[in-house]
Amino acid sequence: MDTVIVQLPGRPGAAPSERPPLLRMGPGEQADFGRGAPDCPVVIELSDQGVSRRAGEIIAAEDYWRLSNFSPTATYVVENMEGAGEHLKVAPGRLGAPVPFEFARVVLPSVGGSTEFKVFAPQHAYLDGPPDHQGGEHTVSPFALDPTAKYFLVLLALCEPRLRDPSAAAVPGVGDVLARLRALPAGRGLTRSAVNYHIDYLAETKLRLRDCEDGGRTGRKREELVSLALRFDLVREEHLVLLNPPVARPRAGSPAAPALRLG
Repeated sequence: MDTVIVQLPGRPGAAPSERPPLLRMGPGEQADFGRGAPDCPVVIELSDQGVSRRAGEIIAAEDYWRLSNFSPTATYVVENMEGAGEHLKVAPGRLGAPVPFEFARVVLPSVGGSTEFKVFAPQHAYLDGPPDHQGGEHTVSPFALDPTAKYFLVLLALCEPRLRDPSAAAVPGVGDVLARLRALPAGRGLTRSAVNYHIDYLAETKLRLRDCEDGGRTGRKREELVSLALRFDLVREEHLVLLNPPVARPRAGSPAAPALRLG
């Protein structure tokens, strides 16, 4: 089981539609990153003259990962891609700093301004129901979904028609999901490619659909995601409140809206 997935920097000249290569790591595995050299190869290569040849290392743990900073002078920043500016700093020489974010961007200072790569920790565990008081280990959900994440909103938007009307047959398309979520503050920056990415992430990593590589048949992938999510109550009617846009409150002292006359 993959504890950590590293999205490697794209190769120079790659087409925008080309999916970046992924490095999948299990518990205890490690990968070094930096500029590299013929006599100093690295797994995660960052091609910028301002980055050390061997700048640091990440180590996959249970459901998180650790970052070591081998630079004597540069501070690295790890950003929470799902947060509102939340980040942590890894000081020069710091070894094994634990990173709690499920979606993270590692940013290194460089000649070009900054160099970065992304790290995902998809096996974050969440308590399934109230805590047990009989001792022993907690029971956790086999599908580790974070209701505050954007991928959860994408899954919820896909399931919304059937949650509201079980007889609904059609599953929303990518464009429908994008239009639905852009009305929310959390979805304002979404793009069509980002929605497709979250659908792939759900299918391949979070819900682990069988045969999810369907040769581009995204309709089938969306239908299977909806079927699985509803079958196991991964999204429920109570979650629909997350799709409601915030209600604007009238400012103090502003005139009240005129009453409507009926008849």
